[in-house]
Parts: sequence; C-alpha cells; structure tokens
Amino acid sequence: MTPEELRLQQDRDRTAYWKRWGPYLSDRQWGTVREDYSPHGAAWDYFSHEQSRSRTYRWGEDGIAGISDSRQRLCFAIALWNGNDPILKERLFGLTGPEGNHGEDVKEYY
Repeated sequence: MTPEELRLQQDRDRTAYWKRWGPYLSDRQWGTVREDYSPHGAAWDYFSHEQSRSRTYRWGEDGIAGISDSRQRLCFAIALWNGNDPILKERLFGLTGPEGNHGEDVKEYY
C-alpha cells in the first residue's frame, strides 16, 4: 500500500482525519444557484459582484486561493489591493450568467 493509499484508508476508518483541511473554498459563491433567494428563481440576476462584498452566504463562502475546514467553519483566503480601487479584492471580479459571453466570465487582469 502506498503512503497515499494508507492515508485514504486511515481517513475511511476514521483513525486519522486527513481531509479536515483542503481547498474546499469556492472561487465564486455569489450569483449562483447555491445562493438563490430571488422571488422567481433568477439566481444569475439576483445580486451583482458589487453587492457580493456586503452579503453573508448561507451555503458556503468564496475567496481567492482559499482553504477551509471540511465544513467551512473556518475559511482562509487572500485579499489583494491594486493600489487604485477603493476596496480590497476578496473575490474575483466577474459577470453574472446573462451579462457574460459564456455564462460566468471572470474579468480580472492576469
């Protein structure tokens, strides 16, 4: 058994909790069907990127290059500032499904 197979077996047997921390944090939680509270099921139009920084999510969290525990009780992600914008970048800027060319488009400069 390889070391990785051993770790997976230990996790299945619950003798070690190898999957407690990981890349479980979504790059994008805002404007998706997971957070649809719109009156007519219009998840993609319900709230914009500008509104996302003022919202608390019920079913998850998002962040740039984030990690969290397996239940997202504690989440870590980086925040960036480009020196010009009035806000820290806590999530990638993007467009909602109907606004973008192919659904969810990220419009950051890389």
